Amino acid sequence: MDIFEKCYSFTAAKEAMEHGIYPYFIPLTENEGTEVEFKGHRLIMCGSNNYLGLTTHPKVREAACNATERFGTSCTGSRFLNGTLEFHEQLEHELAEWVGKEASLVFSTGMQANLGAISAVVGRNDIVILDKDDHASIVDGARLGYGKIERFRHNDMEHLEKVLKTVPENSGSIIVVDGLFSMEGDLAPLPEIIPLAKKYGSRIFVDDAHGMGVMGGGRGTVAEFGVTNDVDLIMSTFSKSFASLGGFVAGDEQIIHYIKHHARSLIFSASIPPGNAAAALAALNVMREEPERAARVVAIGERMRKGFTDLGFNIGLSKTPIVPIIIGDDDTTFLMWKLLFDHGVFVNPVISPAVAPGHQLLRTSYMATHTDDQLDSVLEIFKIVGKKVGLI
Repeated sequence: MDIFEKCYSFTAAKEAMEHGIYPYFIPLTENEGTEVEFKGHRLIMCGSNNYLGLTTHPKVREAACNATERFGTSCTGSRFLNGTLEFHEQLEHELAEWVGKEASLVFSTGMQANLGAISAVVGRNDIVILDKDDHASIVDGARLGYGKIERFRHNDMEHLEKVLKTVPENSGSIIVVDGLFSMEGDLAPLPEIIPLAKKYGSRIFVDDAHGMGVMGGGRGTVAEFGVTNDVDLIMSTFSKSFASLGGFVAGDEQIIHYIKHHARSLIFSASIPPGNAAAALAALNVMREEPERAARVVAIGERMRKGFTDLGFNIGLSKTPIVPIIIGDDDTTFLMWKLLFDHGVFVNPVISPAVAPGHQLLRTSYMATHTDDQLDSVLEIFKIVGKKVGLI
């Protein structure tokens, strides 16, 4: 049998393209933050992770340009060898301070941070315990480790305890959860997870890719709950609130030291370019200097959750600026995405396996830089389209 047979028989995407409802890999011609352009068509962007609106901030742009001018466009090597610059170490020091940990380690992407950190700490006799709604990068990091994977139902503490009870006394374990779940905008119940972890001797790893810069005054979901000292490792990315590309993991100095010398995705991958490191550092400085950005995006989240609920949409359990419109089937999800796109609103259609079957949704997310007029327009367009497809 030809190994490529699966490639030739994959037709779903091309069929969607032929019907004009293919929603992925859209090549934007302009991206100004809250508005984008596709072939002359202007849209309000409600599908970005640019939560603080810092990709266009003058200080962030200037820092990236200056670093590129000074160091060039690439480090041409891994952090382990020739690819560490002073920017990387300064960024690591300030990130650790920001999240309240002793040390941090910068990776080339958020995906690589999870792949490297999780696989490094999970050994052959260890068990990694995942929430069933954890991000794919967490799942893949667990798969790369040599330990056993266990999963518990989403935010179900009773089920988590049942899993913890099965961990043998001679095995180490670590619970890995998203702080802010990226598809449905709900939070991990860290104040409930922590007592269970302590009771059964498990460690805790929080992926706060979407919570960092937003929750806890910008310091993340762990800070939002006030449990920094009770969480062992905090991970986040630069491709969202930090307006750059890369990722990091923070924790006790000795743990970070170990990951630094065992994470294959760090050792065998080139480091982030100087411009990206400088942009992330500048974004962190803006977070300190302009805390009103975090407050603004949280307030926008509250406004949009209320607005969608008042219109009759199902937004699930969202408590953040990620607000899902839960639809429940592929066809209506793609149809509504296309109508919204045509009316000038850019959102993200999400279907299985990214969400459970029957839970297909349109993911909307907001930025501190969205104007009140833009938000009103989004709600009005959703009202028009929702009625047209019979969702409200």
